[in-house]
Amino acid sequence: MSSVRYSVALSSGVAVQLRCHLLQHIAQGMLQEDMCFALWRPSTGRRRSSAIVTEIVLPRNGERELHGGASFLPGYVERVTAAALEREAGIAFLHSHFTPGWQDMSPEDVAAECRLAPRVFAATGLPLVGLTMGTDGALSARFWPRIGRGQFEREWCGTVRVVGDDFGVIFMEQLAPKPTFKEALKRTYSAWGEEKQAMLARLHCGVVGAGSIGALVAEALVRMGVETISLIDFDKVKEHNLDRLLHATTADIGRLKVEVAAEMLRRHATADNVDIRPYPYSVTREDGLKAALDCDVLFSCVDRPWPRQVLNMLAYAHQIPVTDGGVRISVTPSKRLRSADWRAHVALPGRPCLECLGQFDPAHVGMERQGLLDDPSYIEGLPDDHFIHRNENVFAFAMNAAGLVVLQFLSLIVQPSGVSNPGAQLYHFVTGTLDKDKLDRCKPDCLFKDHIGSGDRFPFSLI
Repeated sequence: MSSVRYSVALSSGVAVQLRCHLLQHIAQGMLQEDMCFALWRPSTGRRRSSAIVTEIVLPRNGERELHGGASFLPGYVERVTAAALEREAGIAFLHSHFTPGWQDMSPEDVAAECRLAPRVFAATGLPLVGLTMGTDGALSARFWPRIGRGQFEREWCGTVRVVGDDFGVIFMEQLAPKPTFKEALKRTYSAWGEEKQAMLARLHCGVVGAGSIGALVAEALVRMGVETISLIDFDKVKEHNLDRLLHATTADIGRLKVEVAAEMLRRHATADNVDIRPYPYSVTREDGLKAALDCDVLFSCVDRPWPRQVLNMLAYAHQIPVTDGGVRISVTPSKRLRSADWRAHVALPGRPCLECLGQFDPAHVGMERQGLLDDPSYIEGLPDDHFIHRNENVFAFAMNAAGLVVLQFLSLIVQPSGVSNPGAQLYHFVTGTLDKDKLDRCKPDCLFKDHIGSGDRFPFSLI
């Protein structure tokens, strides 16, 4: 088996369209499968290769045959291939089965995809992706990469991710086994049940920024039984971090923040098969970006505009939900606290992005890319209220911001009482009030919503 892990992601909207088509006959009580093709784009991480299914190409009259099973005719394949070439996309073949859950393949299924794989690869340069939908709408998936001249081998996907307000992940048990109950997690199981805990535990969570908020978020994840956590941060512990950085001591000054955090997370883990991956990189560099692309969900715990812009791209182009949060403090000229506010929200297709929410300014991104935000002489000339001058990481405030971030994440995963989107939340310390951002979708001219699902084909280089 390949050392590369495979996955498929699709939006909630695409998943609904597939269910309507593939299960239409079964919903009417008929023993009749159906099939269709779709287009996908690659999303390539360090260890994982994902297919982002973006567009369904439904069959026209005379392009498929229904005979209990379902088969395609040559003209359908030709039309789909032309569409894939026009859009520089890969091809996915989808069909339905008569049972729920993750689906295996019949000999006929294997034969059909084996015949398709060489043709698809020759036309697109990308492997065929096959998906099967069960009667409950669950999708199983596999890639057919080329392993030699005229040779293609099936590689099962460990996960199929449906991204939206009804976020869900379907796991292949052989590659991502369901965790067994542990007494140490008894209270966690009792809060939201075995099914949600099984999904939460198996999510690959990426925490970008291992500072005051990120360290607290990672601690919450590992205590809740999350098995795989990637920590992405290039920075080292400094003396002025010690009043707000969880676990750091004077002995850690000069050490990488991700190493300090990883060491403690392994000690505190409640999961049996914990895998903490420290990456001493910035997400604005290729190594850090690739590490983030391995994740199912991401936490934006950064305080600079450039990494937020990159994370915004990951949320929309690569369809990896990003839970973002931060703290803003204002002081009087006499250095007394005037206000402290913290906010949290989840960026994903269908919700407003981080730029539209005002979480970063593209002009500030340009300044950072030029190195101006690290130039002491330039910073000295900026006004006192510029964000670069604000010392926002007070431990008590970071602790509350981290809590709000984790709650946004839990709403997405656990969906208590069917509510997965509480809206972008803003807490005001001075008045003790919680507001919701009125913006519920991206602005009309938003760049990121125009490139949802583009994956590696996102047209602009942000790193």
